[in-house]
Order: sequence, then structure tokens, then C-alpha cells
Amino acid sequence: MSDEQTHPAGPAQPVTGPRRDVVRSSTATDVALVATFAALIAVCAILPAVSVAVVPVPITLQTFAVLLCGAVLGPWRGFLAVALYFLVGVAGVPVFSMGTSGLVIFTGVSAGYAVSFPLAAVVVGLLVALIPVRAGQALRSGLVMLACAVATAFVVYPLGIAGMMWRADLTFGAAFTANAAFVPADLVKCVAVGIVATAVLRAFPTLVVRRAPRA
Repeated sequence: MSDEQTHPAGPAQPVTGPRRDVVRSSTATDVALVATFAALIAVCAILPAVSVAVVPVPITLQTFAVLLCGAVLGPWRGFLAVALYFLVGVAGVPVFSMGTSGLVIFTGVSAGYAVSFPLAAVVVGLLVALIPVRAGQALRSGLVMLACAVATAFVVYPLGIAGMMWRADLTFGAAFTANAAFVPADLVKCVAVGIVATAVLRAFPTLVVRRAPRA
């Protein structure tokens, strides 16, 4: 007996029970996104750095790329993108700041900042996921900027300061003052991430995997 004969009244009713993700992301898509954003971090890291006399760590666009990973990819894919970037660099590919590679990223004065990056991506991703779906574009941009600022202030800066105290033998006051030189540029980066991430997610809404309410 055919399916039409079995259900003469019309199509079968939807299956009840817990619903899975409304937007499913395939493994291949996830891998491609993680690799793409890892490459973006590398490009931003090796672009010409700005050196400030009072700061032992050069200023690059790396933080911008890390925060963008979390804002666009979400916490876990963002984490994996940053982790892949570090894995490639530690393996010997010169993708770290000023074209360096190897374990130097975790033993130099920037060690604290390096450790903070995957954590910052997770924090930004988690905070951005809390933004209401119906939020307007302007509000969403502002909230993404705020998420980036929170991750920078409470994750990147504390670990970065600790790293400079450890590897550069600075006092807390000296490390705090050195870190303060990053603040103006980082504020600009947070604004840029808010604008770029909102535009990207508006153009490609399927990048965000949201769960449907449970039946």
C-alpha cells in the first residue's frame, strides 16, 4: 500500500519531541569557517605593527580579528579558530606578530595576551549569543561593541598585565601603565567589530546556529 493510501487525509503530522537546531551547520562548513578566520587572525597579526615606547608589546590588529571570531562564529567555533591559528604558528609557520613562530608567543612579554585570546573569543561569543534576535541593527552593533569591551577589559587586560609582570619583570603599576597605552586603539577595534560583525551576520544569518524552543 502506498504512503498516499495510508494517509488519505493529507501529509503526515510533524514528529513531536525535542527539536534540533533551526539552522544546522555542517562539519564541512564549520571547518571552512574556522580555517578562514584562523587565516584572518594570521593576516591581522603579521600586518605592520605599531610600536609605542612605553609598551613592550607591539600594537597590531590581532585583537580585532580575535574578537570578530567570537562575535561572528560564536564561542566554540571562535575558540577553535584562535586555537588553530596558534597551532599553525607553534608548528613553525610565521603567522605571529612581526613574522615570528614557535613557542615564543607563550614565553615572551606578550604571553599573557596570547593566552587570553581564545578565552576572549569564547566570552564575546557567549555574550553576543544573548542579544535578542529581534534587536535592531543599531542596537545589535552597540551590544556587540559592549561585549567586545567587556571581554577586553576583564579577560585580555588582566592576563596581558600578568604576562608583562612575569616576562618583563614589571611591577603591577608599570604593567598597568603599559597596558593603558592599548586602550584607545582597542576601543576603536571594539567599535569596528560591532559594525563588521553586525554587517556580516545580517548578510549571512545562517552563520548563527540558534536552537528552537523545545516542544
